[in-house]
Amino acid sequence: MLRVIIIVIIFLNIIPNVYAQFNKKFGITLSAVYNTSANIYLSPNSSDVILRNNSFLIEDIFNPSVDFRYRLSDEIFLGLNAEYMTSTATGPNLTVFQGISTVAISVEDGFVLIPLELSIHYLLPFSTDHFKFLMGGGIGYYIGSHIRRFGDVEVTNVDRKTAYGIHVSLSMDYLIKDFISVRGEMKFRDPQFNVKSKYSKQEVNYNGSIIKLAQESFDSKINVDGVTFILGLAFHFN
Repeated sequence: MLRVIIIVIIFLNIIPNVYAQFNKKFGITLSAVYNTSANIYLSPNSSDVILRNNSFLIEDIFNPSVDFRYRLSDEIFLGLNAEYMTSTATGPNLTVFQGISTVAISVEDGFVLIPLELSIHYLLPFSTDHFKFLMGGGIGYYIGSHIRRFGDVEVTNVDRKTAYGIHVSLSMDYLIKDFISVRGEMKFRDPQFNVKSKYSKQEVNYNGSIIKLAQESFDSKINVDGVTFILGLAFHFN
């Protein structure tokens, strides 16, 4: 994505320069998103406070996004943003029966999250002809699911609750021409949602051995609590 942005910048600067204005009514941005971290709580309903607060960390999450903006006035923009976020990591997150013993095995745990966010952006007064700084905030609607993979068992989400939240952001547009800009953005948010999942069977072939699961279903909570960084190309039009 970064290579594409650099190529577009070089190409557009070959075109004779046009005085960069920020007066278009509509804008659409295609971006690459980096989320620093997320936590999966594997026993969110446990009576033991240590187990309840114990989480599995997933770091360095990359995903695409698309952002639509409409200019309400000279300084105010209405924005709608959508992302598709998915990431997994492997860890010793599951205790099973192997013969007469209990052992912890490594499984691939992760999540899918689709954030839909509505924002109001304000053009900051120290913006220049080419550099436009905006501060924003709004509400989000989050749809997600838990991913777990190991052995020959399948895991399905039987109950997942959507979540709502708020966010704040700070973005900067560098206008190359009046119809295109490079946008960098930093966003703070804290979406979390609860999921109940079920195994397709309780005896599983795992690395050539038969293991038995202690539970038919399990609860989890996913919390994407890291800082979000966004880099993209914005196209402006009337």
